[in-house]
Amino acid sequence: MRAVTTELRVRYSETDQMGIVYHAHYLVWFEIGRTEWCRAAGHPYAEMERSGLYIPVTRVEARFRRRSSYDDAVRIVTRMTRLATRGCTFEYEVRNPTDDLLADGATGHVFTDPSGRPVRAPEAIVSALEAFRDS
Repeated sequence: MRAVTTELRVRYSETDQMGIVYHAHYLVWFEIGRTEWCRAAGHPYAEMERSGLYIPVTRVEARFRRRSSYDDAVRIVTRMTRLATRGCTFEYEVRNPTDDLLADGATGHVFTDPSGRPVRAPEAIVSALEAFRDS
């Protein structure tokens, strides 16, 4: 299963009073990872939304393993682990430069139209995402 890696540095605003990354920012990093995964697959989120296909989050899970602090380099490793015509699942690992696992998790998604009603994703998009994922 193809992984897409996104690198960033912890910004000061992402830390709490103890200087540790506040847990909610990992969810933002998950979003960055899946946005970049879709872009690498040739179907950026913005393009899918312009075509009328939305991918809202329906489930989130996260496990926090090690701390990260201001100005630390982190890598978000993202994989699409499930894909169906009605939705998908992404899994994430957040790692430091020495490959220590800082956090991991997953998000579940359904495909919807702009009004939020569940729909089947177009076969062309599903096929393209599947081909990228499995290459």
